Amino acid sequence: MVAATGIGSGLDIEGLVTQLVQAERGPAESRLLQQETQLTSELSAFGTLQGALNSLQSSVTSLATSSTFDQRSASSSNSDAVSASVTSGAAAGSFSVAVDSLAQAQSLASESFANVTDTVGEGTLTLRFGTASVTPPDSEPQSFDSFTVNADRASATITIDSSNNSLQGVRDAINEADIGVSAAIVNDGNGFRLLLSSQQTGTDNANEIAVDDSGDGNDADASGLSRLAFNTSANNLTQTVEAQDASFSINGLALTSDSNVVNNVVDGVNLTLSQTTDAAATVTISENTGAVRSSIESFVSSFNNFASVAGNLTSYNAESQIAGPLQGDFTARSIVNQIRAALADTADGFNGPDSTLAGVGITTQADGTLSINDSTLDAALEDNFDAVAAVFARVGNASDSGVRFESATDSTQNRSFAVEITQLATQGSLAGAAISEPSVGSPLVIDDSNDTFSITVNGVSSDSISITQGSFSSGTELAAELQARINGDSGLSNANISVTVDFTDDFRFEITSSRFGSASTVEIDSVDSGTAASLGLDTGAGTDGVDVAGTIGGVVATGSGQRLSAATGSDAEGLSISIIGGSTGSRGSVNVSAGVAVSLNGILENFLSSDGLIDLRTDGLQSSVDDIADDREALNSRLDALEARLRSQFNALDTLLANLQTTSDFLSTQLAAIPIPGVNNDN
Repeated sequence: MVAATGIGSGLDIEGLVTQLVQAERGPAESRLLQQETQLTSELSAFGTLQGALNSLQSSVTSLATSSTFDQRSASSSNSDAVSASVTSGAAAGSFSVAVDSLAQAQSLASESFANVTDTVGEGTLTLRFGTASVTPPDSEPQSFDSFTVNADRASATITIDSSNNSLQGVRDAINEADIGVSAAIVNDGNGFRLLLSSQQTGTDNANEIAVDDSGDGNDADASGLSRLAFNTSANNLTQTVEAQDASFSINGLALTSDSNVVNNVVDGVNLTLSQTTDAAATVTISENTGAVRSSIESFVSSFNNFASVAGNLTSYNAESQIAGPLQGDFTARSIVNQIRAALADTADGFNGPDSTLAGVGITTQADGTLSINDSTLDAALEDNFDAVAAVFARVGNASDSGVRFESATDSTQNRSFAVEITQLATQGSLAGAAISEPSVGSPLVIDDSNDTFSITVNGVSSDSISITQGSFSSGTELAAELQARINGDSGLSNANISVTVDFTDDFRFEITSSRFGSASTVEIDSVDSGTAASLGLDTGAGTDGVDVAGTIGGVVATGSGQRLSAATGSDAEGLSISIIGGSTGSRGSVNVSAGVAVSLNGILENFLSSDGLIDLRTDGLQSSVDDIADDREALNSRLDALEARLRSQFNALDTLLANLQTTSDFLSTQLAAIPIPGVNNDN
């Protein structure tokens, strides 16, 4: 129902009420709007400041990380023949590389088949990798003279049955086995031949292929699956390319490699040999000063952008008489002051010649921005690169070459810590019983009585492992076979577990896990009936490895494998080192220092974290904005009540005025009707 007002009196009650309410609303609404505008302006300003801080932190994080300064660059005077790449362990310097021959992979070809669907045979193919002595077929019949297994390469057995016994089926089975040999079918003009190529170059990666021909039962003849045999008993494949090592020299020192990619012959340097050379190529390794300089320039640019943003937000323009939205704000002022203080600080714990930004050519200008003195920075990078790293990043330096600094945290005090080792880490191992030394005249025979076993290494169990049957004239040869078979087990290899197997001087087979520490274990789970007597290996657990033990800074540390971590609550908390060699006893010291970028990054973390200074400030501002919304709602409620009260009062006035008007009209009528003496009332 619509209420009509002013009907009785003729007053514009609606207009009066509206004007009175508006008069009451105006000052309060103006005050709330002004407060809201100020708060939202500050919120927006802090968002802008936070963006500049995020950009600054990105550049600071890079400089706070020691890996930024571990970068090296490599160049070659003949990159077509020799190229180089580096890792963090590379030392600056130069050396000459001459290439005499390149490594190549062995390639084998089968006899010719009329069709790719022709049946080859059925049975199993066992492929082993190692060094094969093969007389080439150039001037005389090819012969497979000898083979020495490569213990570092896993061997594998492939089953060929009615589902894959064709030429193309055998090709697919070999490729699907993913054992390091690629198979292809080529048409040589006379028919189709199976081409087997080792996927790794080098003399140690040639193939020996043993066949168990279930078709005709003859594993060495030139029919059935044995047509693919290539071993000392049957060489039915033709070696078209001989496995060959690369032959090269570094500074005149003759070397060989099974690959054309030669890793760590020079510490931290990877060489790629692409061509033979007539003259040696010069390879130069240098600190990647360009990448470090780029990171420093990015940091300076980010800081200057932050300084400009912060200045605009906190300054007062006297000419325009306009203040920045954060002018006089304590939080903004505190942020700027803490950052500038960090930039002026020295690298904590570092006693080098240049421990400040100014020392490496980065100085503050009159307007508060940073500037780079190019000649000073270039000289520092060229002459004292490690000092530049220490000025910015957290670094650790061990006095003992067998102690490697791994990491430190903000909890680590920046100083020197003595290292004392009471126990070196060891690997889990299992040594068998002594046996008679195998020889040519008295070989160790592997047959059905001793050719299978299973093993658990580092808590992971293998499947049943089969050893190649045959006569082994040396313990070293059989040790290599055992190692290749164990490391070829899918369960162990999928868990990145490997072992080494040695034949010791006292004629024992010893299996050793590649892992260090208490989690390093070796246990034989099952053997054949004749294994213990012939190989000296029987079921049971070996000797578990132990973790490194010792103290860092005089406090007992925690060992895990070769890694030693400082105790929680100690001055060295967060420091982690690896003991990679040497002996027990005093192992020198590790000095930890934290550069300017580390401390600045910590300050920025406090500003930018989810519960940091900026979040707390913006949360407070947002809460105030929300309060204004509540105040506005309360104002509206109060004015609604005022409007209702005024309207009620004016309606009462209207009723009163209407009644008075009615009374006035009645009285006027009555008075008009009263006779007046001496007046002709008829008129």
